[in-house]
Amino acid sequence: MWTLSGYGSRAKIIKDAEQGKRYWCQKSVKQKPSIMQIPEHFTELSIRMIDALDDSGAGKETVLERRGTYLRREHIEKIAHQLGGKNLECFHFGSQSEGTTTPGLQSDIDFLVSSNRINIMTVWEDWKAGFRNLLMLHDITTPPQQYLLQVIAGNTPEPATSLTDDMFVRKDSGQILLSAERWKQKIEYVTRDRGEVTRNGPSVSRVPNWDIVEACHVRKPLPEIQHWIDRCRGKHWPPVQLLEAARIAPCFLVPAGHPDSDYKREEWRLSPNLIERMLMFSFNMTQTKCYIVLKLIKKSLFANIVGDAITSFHCKTIMFFTIERTHPCLWCEHNLMFVLLLCLHVLRRWLRLGRLPHYIIEGVNLFDGKLSKLLQKRLLVYIDSLIRNNLQDVFCIGIDNISCRLQACSMRHTVQAGELRGVLLHNSIRLLLKCEYLQRLNRVLTYIQHEQSSSHSTFEHTLKYVIRNCFENSTNAMSKTAALELIKHFYALQISVQSSYYLRLQNVLDSENIRRVQYSLNSDVPSSRLKFASMLYCSGHLQAAARVLEDVEKRYHSKVKAVCGCRSIQGDRDLKVFADMLLGNTDNSELPFAFCVKFLRQESHCTPFILLFEMNRNITDEEVKQRTFTEKQWMDSAEVDARPFLYYMQYLTYGGLGERDNKLHALRNLVSYMRDNIHSINLYHPETAVNLLGHCYEMEGDYEWALNFYELSLSIRDTNNAANWHARRVLHLISG
Repeated sequence: MWTLSGYGSRAKIIKDAEQGKRYWCQKSVKQKPSIMQIPEHFTELSIRMIDALDDSGAGKETVLERRGTYLRREHIEKIAHQLGGKNLECFHFGSQSEGTTTPGLQSDIDFLVSSNRINIMTVWEDWKAGFRNLLMLHDITTPPQQYLLQVIAGNTPEPATSLTDDMFVRKDSGQILLSAERWKQKIEYVTRDRGEVTRNGPSVSRVPNWDIVEACHVRKPLPEIQHWIDRCRGKHWPPVQLLEAARIAPCFLVPAGHPDSDYKREEWRLSPNLIERMLMFSFNMTQTKCYIVLKLIKKSLFANIVGDAITSFHCKTIMFFTIERTHPCLWCEHNLMFVLLLCLHVLRRWLRLGRLPHYIIEGVNLFDGKLSKLLQKRLLVYIDSLIRNNLQDVFCIGIDNISCRLQACSMRHTVQAGELRGVLLHNSIRLLLKCEYLQRLNRVLTYIQHEQSSSHSTFEHTLKYVIRNCFENSTNAMSKTAALELIKHFYALQISVQSSYYLRLQNVLDSENIRRVQYSLNSDVPSSRLKFASMLYCSGHLQAAARVLEDVEKRYHSKVKAVCGCRSIQGDRDLKVFADMLLGNTDNSELPFAFCVKFLRQESHCTPFILLFEMNRNITDEEVKQRTFTEKQWMDSAEVDARPFLYYMQYLTYGGLGERDNKLHALRNLVSYMRDNIHSINLYHPETAVNLLGHCYEMEGDYEWALNFYELSLSIRDTNNAANWHARRVLHLISG
């Protein structure tokens, strides 16, 4: 089915691989004689699979890039919630944060939050005054891994006796319990204005492609974890340092009951997510790639037999058991297919027994509620066939075009077809991850600004508080880095708010104010500089504003990608968008991203007059009620895409300087930009951009064209659009 080529230089690798296999087979002959039959082509197939995975976005650099990005996002989310008055811990778990995914696997984002105001008690001595205290209950009738949470009073260490909350239920014994099902119902109710809800096990999410779990963390030692640590001591894996870290790592109680339990609506499931993440981070690259291949097999091959009954967590558990029981020397790249075969042997063994144990918590069967006896038998038949056929079915993995990549005869065709691969794919994923990080950062900034926004004096005071606490709440290098990134943006906002206040008092911006602005000019390519230019324009420094705008235009090359924290555009996260950014772009000195330019009401005196209408874009109160949860966070401010705003500011500035030719050139650039559909992927606020264009024609005295553009804007969005005000004004001018 496939041929070998280009691997002659790897003869020593192949020889070493064969020696490793013989070593393992000699050790295993008394236990598993079937494992001795190692196909001769496995080493070459392993090397080809490694190359296919590298070409598919699962190389070492990409794995580490994903991990680093999601750990930074974790800290950004935590700081944001704390600044919003919510004392929460935030974690990204799952494939994205582990780096164990590829574009074709289309993995969801797993996010877990837990409140520091909840105190989980394992014994009565754990009670704390002023907290929501919950006592873990477990007896012989409770399934392994499951707990009931008894409500304990906050002012005295005594059991609650009244149903004072809709989430509470009374057990037959009279104990008041916190119901997991009602907990999720409460989350669903509280977030009812945030879009359509999706439930998935313990997750209640209104964010597409996100699984969001609100859990309770347990900081006390648990017998289940200690038993696992004792079981693992003296083994080559997990390492001793990991076991020591696991001993003090918090676990979580997530709202999910056992499918066969009488109390499944009340039960909470113990989940050692942090320990599992430590285990995943301890994988070497061969182990990581073996896990990715297992997931590819699950989604491409197992799914044809059992649908989605086998999950990534099943694959992860199989990996844990296999690594623990396999000599470390075997986990090298040229043995990939061999260790994959060992994983399938482990799965086959558990299928024959009808149970897949949890790697950490004893007594759990991970097939319960997931894989019925009938499906277990069907999957066992298929895995028997897969093993007998020496894993030939890996050539049928269509995800990420693995099947073609594995066959040398198709490799050249794949490249000619223009498929992203290798370095280009890695760099495209790197840009995508950075773009998504910046988008999330932008949304976090919008959330915090909305939460803290009130009046000029209190808002500026709050900004100082935010900037101080950002850094004080940082506990390690990564959280400090995240805090500094937030501080940079808030510092820039604070300067802008102060400058607006000075201008309101008709004070002149001095060199000190201008010098302070320059600290924040490198947040992205254009937006911070455009706000600076707007500040200069509004304060009468037109020559300085023109120089800043010229600098922005030089930096703003055609490959710059717009980033918006308020809206999304279909296709704007396609990897080919980011590959196109890389082609022909030799300037790597700045991030090729552009935030939308945003002005809060507290910055109104640094804002061009026409954008003040955006801060009052509704005509009626009914329009405000129509806004979504996200829209309510930003629609009381002015937000505009950076490129159209650049041309608009040039039009204003050159007009103020009396440079008619440059002014009309800026207008032509704005018209050309708006007419070209290729730019639609970077227009998140098209109605506002069209309003700017209409205002240019209005200032030119061409009211008919101005009205045409305002009507075009209204055709894009007819409500919550400042064009309603503009159209009325122009109609009044036309009618005389």
